[in-house]
Amino acid sequence: MSLFCTHYHSSGLLLSKIAPRQALSFLYAVSLKRDAHALSRGTDCRQGRAQMVSTTIGLEAWFINSLASAGNCRRHSTRSTQDHLALQRPCLSTKGRRRSSLDFLRYKHGEPNPVQEFNFPENRTREELLELVDQYSGNSYTDQLPLIDLPKLYQPSDGPHLTVSDKPEDEWPPPHHAWPADESTKIKLQALMIALQDYSKDPQEIYQLYRALPEPRAPYLESRIRHKMLRHLSIMERKDEHSMLRYLSVVDDMKGSAIPLSSAEWTSAVSFVARYVPRSTEVEVEAALHMWREMEHVAGVRGSDATFNVLFDVACKAGKFVLAEMIYKEMEARGFEFNRYHHVSMIFYYGLQKNGDGARAAYKALVEAGEMVDTVVLNAMISALFRAHEPTAAENVYERMKKAYLERSGSKLQPRSLRDRRHITQILKEWALIAKTNPNMKQELQSRSIIAPDLDTFRILVNYFAVEAGELDKTAKFLEEMKWFHLPVHGALFNALLKGFALHGGVRYTHWTEKRLESVWRSLLETLDDGVEGIYISKWMATWALRAFAKCSGKSRTLVAWDELKRKWKPGEEDMSFMMSNLRQILQSADTAQTRRDWVLGEPM
Repeated sequence: MSLFCTHYHSSGLLLSKIAPRQALSFLYAVSLKRDAHALSRGTDCRQGRAQMVSTTIGLEAWFINSLASAGNCRRHSTRSTQDHLALQRPCLSTKGRRRSSLDFLRYKHGEPNPVQEFNFPENRTREELLELVDQYSGNSYTDQLPLIDLPKLYQPSDGPHLTVSDKPEDEWPPPHHAWPADESTKIKLQALMIALQDYSKDPQEIYQLYRALPEPRAPYLESRIRHKMLRHLSIMERKDEHSMLRYLSVVDDMKGSAIPLSSAEWTSAVSFVARYVPRSTEVEVEAALHMWREMEHVAGVRGSDATFNVLFDVACKAGKFVLAEMIYKEMEARGFEFNRYHHVSMIFYYGLQKNGDGARAAYKALVEAGEMVDTVVLNAMISALFRAHEPTAAENVYERMKKAYLERSGSKLQPRSLRDRRHITQILKEWALIAKTNPNMKQELQSRSIIAPDLDTFRILVNYFAVEAGELDKTAKFLEEMKWFHLPVHGALFNALLKGFALHGGVRYTHWTEKRLESVWRSLLETLDDGVEGIYISKWMATWALRAFAKCSGKSRTLVAWDELKRKWKPGEEDMSFMMSNLRQILQSADTAQTRRDWVLGEPM
């Protein structure tokens, strides 16, 4: 019996509450004995990722072989799904190989000019949208579009492909088919249906109502309720291990009852295993690829453009750029048309490669494609320019966003609700389609888009200037300007400030003083007492707080801060173990209050 109260299916080995990343073991063909042994160690599965990835085959080769075995790759012959075990890992070294379409020399240019006067009329033309981002004059690679060829639509077929239809009339079980329920089960089903009508309902409440159904649960639900429930469980502000296990347990029930999933539901499963941790690694890439392979090879559901965008995104975040290019080429081969998701992913891709010109090219491609420019697009540009070590250009984008909002009458702000933001994204996609068929409406629709800075904008700015640049004066300026946009303080901003004190504090003649740290600390404790939304203590915030006090104030003040934290935070066993390990390291190191050095003279104080 599994944690999901089902027999062991392909996702049934997911079964652990004690080893976070080893929850992904259900994606791999390992024995129950080996899995149980791995779970008993209770260690982070990233330490064992070398064993999870086959020693004879790389992710790139595995991806190619998966395409070939499905007959989807024109350059490879069809092979058995077992043949990939015999493949040898290809040499992916850049030495001695030809340049791909992603490789180019970085354009050398000077720093961009300070923010210039820029008027924002009611309707934004193509040229005005391009001016939101610095476009350098001269022989820039920005003009050599596209750096990755855009997909060619309507590719010739390489043979018949059998896929599972998503049409309601083809669904099995039939839409209104469900197991007969007794009176008790009918009451539980009614409670679940009523809860699903409330879009603001906590997904955990929906899940508990579903779990109250008698086993095997899924067959008691009509298709409309099943799809609505899975959609509700998939919409999360921030994916984590708990939400992933919750969603996949329902998927496991569906598979155990031979109930097929739609393409969107499979894509959500791929997204969960790829994005349930803040930083994606090769472990998450492999998990996402295995889930996609099960989707196409076992379930027979062909991946959509959204599916491949998730794969492209996780490959980029994990630094697997060769694999990301291969995924992109497969999207091209399947004839997927680019939408705003893909264009924004390309901006992010070039940012990770520290390629500012590539990010500008991707932004220009988005504008040329007729997509709507909004806060999300410009936030991606700011992040990419910071990663490309172009902080002035990134700050210029922010200043133009601010200027556009403050000088235009009737300007709107981004909604804070996740569902409202998702709704706006869908509207922007529809507007782009309208604008492509009716070019005369493009400027009118673009004028309605929101380009005001939001919480993510300030999170990006504060993270860079507080953590990377160590400029507390600019950080304070941005925090003050948040009031202009009626934005509340957020826990991520406190985390960045505390990290800044831990990294840059403890030396003379800087702004990162003990007095300012105490001011930030008092503000954090007050917001916790007031129960401000979005403010909570995590193990990382607590860790950076202790390191900040150790750096700026010494060990004795660090212990006092730890006592203050424990009064407002009840960490679990794992978090407490993590914190005690960090506190032990701080106490065993030298006391910086006694050994602090002058950053100019290099002499003891």
